This record gives sequence, C-alpha cells and structure tokens, in this order.
Amino acid sequence: MATVPGQLIWEIVKKNNSFLVKQFGNGTAGIRFSKEPNNLCNVHSYKHSGLANKKTVTIQAGKDQCVLLGTTKTKKQNKPAALLNKSLMKKEFHRMAKAVSNQVADNYYRPDLKKAALARLSVVNRSLKVSKSGMKKKNRT
Repeated sequence: MATVPGQLIWEIVKKNNSFLVKQFGNGTAGIRFSKEPNNLCNVHSYKHSGLANKKTVTIQAGKDQCVLLGTTKTKKQNKPAALLNKSLMKKEFHRMAKAVSNQVADNYYRPDLKKAALARLSVVNRSLKVSKSGMKKKNRT
C-alpha cells in the first residue's frame, strides 16, 4: 500500500474537517483550533496536526494519577490499533519532564515540539493534583 505524503493530506484537510473549531474574535479575525487526536497545542496548523504528520506526540491524563505519553510508530501508519507507542508515567514532575524531553527532543523524534510537550505535561500534571481539604484560612481584618 502506498502512503500519502503529509503535505498532501494537509492541503486536503486544512480548509474543512470534522475536528476544526472556528472562533470568531474582533472583526474578521478568526482563530482556528483543532480537536484532533495527537495535537499538543490544539492549534489548527500543519506543524501541530495529528492527521498530516507521521511523527506525533500526545500527552493525556491517565487513570490513577498518572500521565500517558504517546508517540506514533512510523511503520504502522495503516494499522490504527497498533499506531501509538504508549507509556505511563507515575513519577515526580521533574522526572516526567526529563522523560518527555528525552523522548521528544533528545531522541530526535520531534525536537520542534519539545516546548509544547513540556507545557502540556505541566497542565496535565497540575490538573491531576488533588487539593488538600483542611481548615480554611481566615482573612485578616
């Protein structure tokens, strides 16, 4: 089976697809977001697209206070069930950040997405933290 180049897929998909979310701001300036899987920044662009790129990175919240790091396998593009290489991380934040940095940039996988991957990891990790329920502080008067 012949594979289709990513740039051709992007040209077909960029104007209209089911994952596209258009937000209209001031005047005619519109912002385009994307809900597609494997899109770290949720921005509708070729760089961040999970559909058009062969190598993608995804960071999601997993079960039991863990973070899921997924990268796509380039050889399994026509088999969606075996496409993602998943790894669960249950460590401290700085160790998870080092693991993500090693996987994304130092491994020459997608070094251009290192900053976005670390930002997404920070947001997901912050959302998993449970707030401590205790005595509330009183305001000074």
